[in-house]
Amino acid sequence: MFGSETEAPPCAPGGRPVRLGPDAAWPKTGPYCLDDERAYAGWREQKLARHPRHAEELLVEVRDLAAPSECERAEILRRIVAANMAVYATNADDDDVSRWGLVAFAAAFGLVAVEDHRSAEANGIVRIEVADGGGRLGYIPYTDRPINWHTDGYYSFHGADKAIAAMVLHCRRPAEAGGVNRLLDPEIAYIRLRDEDPSLIEALMRPDSMTIPAGEEAGGRPRPDNAGPVFFVDPRSGALGMRFTARKRNVVWRDDPVVRRAVQTLLAVLDDDPLIVETRLAAGQGVICNNVLHDRSAFSGGNRLLYRVRYTDRVGRPGPRS
Repeated sequence: MFGSETEAPPCAPGGRPVRLGPDAAWPKTGPYCLDDERAYAGWREQKLARHPRHAEELLVEVRDLAAPSECERAEILRRIVAANMAVYATNADDDDVSRWGLVAFAAAFGLVAVEDHRSAEANGIVRIEVADGGGRLGYIPYTDRPINWHTDGYYSFHGADKAIAAMVLHCRRPAEAGGVNRLLDPEIAYIRLRDEDPSLIEALMRPDSMTIPAGEEAGGRPRPDNAGPVFFVDPRSGALGMRFTARKRNVVWRDDPVVRRAVQTLLAVLDDDPLIVETRLAAGQGVICNNVLHDRSAFSGGNRLLYRVRYTDRVGRPGPRS
């Protein structure tokens, strides 16, 4: 769905639109600067050369979830640098051990600024399972239905320095069938769109490129319109962030032909990009990532249960504390 046309932005010399608002602030040099082709070319070459092609390349065995060794931590960070994500596997069977161990595991990578989520427990853990009642009833993550491509927290953007930057997703019980995740590094999505046409990136940098319209949360609390960019840069780390959903309802895209083309191009990338990795988490396995694009297939049986914790920190790059 595309919203109504708004006033066209002023243009800089050469016809390029001026980037408006603090959330559209963009580096003046470096690989994310649309005018710095040399920096982009070097970064792009390295990124594509070292990016994993298969989920198995992302896997790291972790003996003690609560206390990853220096070697295990280094291997996970190496994968984070290459692909913004890693898959870990541990033998923790006890539920209490898994829960407190998961929080300690994330903290070992600088993840401590936990999202204030209405469904979270005191430690920030949200149970991702089929809900048959309560405030989670009817929300797609708590059903057995498929979930389309998205980044977490896309519906609640309050600035690049407050966005969901990282996530840990830990499997306690897999489904008997289905529940497969596909994952794509946002930096790869950025490369595909920029290689197609830099104006597509510029369109998705706009602070009003994607809006989640006003609605009502569980308990009748009103939720105002939430607008923001698709691509942004974290001012604390200089890292690329992304906010996106492929949903067709309850999303308003800026009514602009370049934005429309950018969205369609991105959807095509998500359809069959060769660097999409696919994984079906087994018990004791999990994903730690810098909020990568991901989806989920439908599933059945097995009383599937995952634990999710989301952070405003990036993996290995903790932000300043207030």
